Amino acid sequence: MSDMSKVFSAHAVSVDGYISGRTPDGVDDFGRGLGDAGMLFDWYFDGDTPSQVFGGFKLSEPSARFFDVVADRVGATVSGRTTYEHSSHWGGGGPQPTAPLFVLSHRPAPEISEKQTLVTTGIEDAIAAARAAAGDKDVAIMGGGALTSALAADLVDEVILHQVPVLLGGGRSFFQAVPKHVNLRLLTAIAAPGVTHLHYEVVR
Repeated sequence: MSDMSKVFSAHAVSVDGYISGRTPDGVDDFGRGLGDAGMLFDWYFDGDTPSQVFGGFKLSEPSARFFDVVADRVGATVSGRTTYEHSSHWGGGGPQPTAPLFVLSHRPAPEISEKQTLVTTGIEDAIAAARAAAGDKDVAIMGGGALTSALAADLVDEVILHQVPVLLGGGRSFFQAVPKHVNLRLLTAIAAPGVTHLHYEVVR
């Protein structure tokens, strides 16, 4: 594995593990956005240090330093279908502006753009295709379902949680039911205004 690109996931989460909150009517459906969890991404814009990777992001200095290093690693992204839908298809692009997107789904996706690739044959094929596209950079996984499948297939090297100090108490959980025990080793913990960046490696 050492001579291959790494596979990792990075996502903003509440302390109790949610990536979106409750909606006013309690319905969790496509197009409902973050519900009452909009604060999970405030740290992207509440600082005075512009990101060198993502235009428009202004973070605190410690967040910018950590975020840009992680973002610059991404050579390709694998997204689950639910995350793809909830993100409004990333406008036909991807979450990382310069990295191709591979969408994992078991059903047709007529909305897939020319800049995106639909993979219907499983997480192993999606990550293999992303690795080929990433070259000497790494593969990022977006979405709890895709991450869970990749963990089950022993394909994940690192998990990064941008943990925001709030308990949402409901909404959409990031981690789905992991089918086996997974040990993590904490590599870095960076406290920053409004968020703590937790960088883990998967122990094999």
